Amino acid sequence: MLATCGHSDIGKLEPLYQGFCQRLVRAGFVVLIIDPFNQGERDQYHHLQDRSAVANCCHAHNMMGKQLELVGDWFGMWRAWDGIRGLDYLLSRPEVDGTRVGLTGNSGGGTVTTWLWAMEPRFTMAAPSCFVTTFLANLENEIPADTEQYPPGVLGAGLEMADFIIAGGPKPVMLLGQRYCFFDRRGLREAYDEVRHVYDALRAPAEHTDLFLGPNPHGFSVHNQQAMVQFFAAHAGTPVTTLRRTDVLDSNSGNVTPQGNTLAAGATPIYTLIGQRANELRETRKSLTKTRLVAAIGVALHLPQRPGISHYRVLRGSSIASQPVARYAIETERGIRAILHKPMAQRAHIHTLDVEPRLSLFLPHVAADLALEQGEPASLVRRKDPLYLLDPRGLGESRPDETGDFFHPYGMDYMFHGHELLFGGSYLGQRVHDVLCTIDLLLAEGAKKIDLHGRGQGTLLAAFAALLHDGVTSVTLQNAPLSYHAMTQSPLVAWPVAGFPRGVLSHFDLPDIYKALGRRLALVQPWDAMMRPLRGAKLRRALADAGLPARLVSTR
Repeated sequence: MLATCGHSDIGKLEPLYQGFCQRLVRAGFVVLIIDPFNQGERDQYHHLQDRSAVANCCHAHNMMGKQLELVGDWFGMWRAWDGIRGLDYLLSRPEVDGTRVGLTGNSGGGTVTTWLWAMEPRFTMAAPSCFVTTFLANLENEIPADTEQYPPGVLGAGLEMADFIIAGGPKPVMLLGQRYCFFDRRGLREAYDEVRHVYDALRAPAEHTDLFLGPNPHGFSVHNQQAMVQFFAAHAGTPVTTLRRTDVLDSNSGNVTPQGNTLAAGATPIYTLIGQRANELRETRKSLTKTRLVAAIGVALHLPQRPGISHYRVLRGSSIASQPVARYAIETERGIRAILHKPMAQRAHIHTLDVEPRLSLFLPHVAADLALEQGEPASLVRRKDPLYLLDPRGLGESRPDETGDFFHPYGMDYMFHGHELLFGGSYLGQRVHDVLCTIDLLLAEGAKKIDLHGRGQGTLLAAFAALLHDGVTSVTLQNAPLSYHAMTQSPLVAWPVAGFPRGVLSHFDLPDIYKALGRRLALVQPWDAMMRPLRGAKLRRALADAGLPARLVSTR
């Protein structure tokens, strides 16, 4: 039996996980349980002093996951590879019967069980616990999943979670859940019904599938453990012995490395491996002409066809810092609206959209109203220019969840990025699309020259939009990252994953865009991977690494 751990910081030493392994052993199974990345003895940030950004294993997984996206990898694939190599070792043991090999795990372990069951034919039976439901249920219930739970392109390929179970059919499989689990039990039943329907079509025996719903919240409770052991014992032909009490090993007796950490024992941290892969990609990446770069960006961002001139609604005006502000809802796609803000000299003019021949369009770090309150555009925009500020989808007034920290590792921004990955799309690309549609509208309403300004997250949108749209006269980026490559050379990255095009470093990097923008571009106070200002020697080194001339940058 290969046992896969759920999200517990202590990994295999989690008492419930020790318990299900011991119950399997008592039933006659040889069990190998492996620590996942950043759990148990595989803490990847062991050498770092400030670990607040990766304070628990879930946050750490998401940190690794977003860096892997830049090089075109997926953290779930790394987790599955762990399982495959674990199986290789398990089958090398002389006491193991390779014709009766099971697979089980709970929560994150249920996730890895599901992926392995679909792709590794050497398993003969499986029981994922507290993971299987439907992707739709997770979205509708606003459940942000872990980075390994967003297989890129899976929904775009027409697949659901049940299909990963069906892929292992008609071999015996049991789906386990809990009555009060946040993974929706309705989706679990729907998945089971679909699995059973296909197994019937394959004429599999009825006992080759089973569904068990425990009475507890999320977790591998004793009820689920016992049901799982009975199912495996029945199919392996081993006796079931009820084990009422299990022993709990501590780190002294349960760890296998001398200091309880694989890095201390000489292993290479995952962020180093990611950095090495990014270096390989940079060495082999070909220079692109502007035409080819624009085409590559369109592919990386999965940009939809723009709808011509977008319809807009005039919303009720507001007041920020005692100044009237007009508001417009721009329909960039059906049911999707970006919110455009325009500070006005007179309140009487907030009921129409009157666009001046030359204007400045500002893309904020988080929200347009916050940028206005803090006076952020003043340092970038010429005083005489009319000012417009845009909240693309998921930012500012378009943000679906107005409570909590926008940058939380499991916030709505992260969740929508993950679900867009499931469809094989790009959340960043959708935001860029909103900006492009807004530029189209402003030009159609009378603008002749548009100076684009971005700050923080808005710099990524501004840089892409400026290169993709000929209507942009100039672009000024305040607090922009100098490269995506730099984010693969740092153990920790504060930039949100929604700003990362998947696999971008296989094709281009931000310096390619900056160079293509030429004299239209000005960079002001660039930020590093942790969204901190680059100054002095650090700035000079960062510019040299990105291959950018110092004349592009202003520290004002």
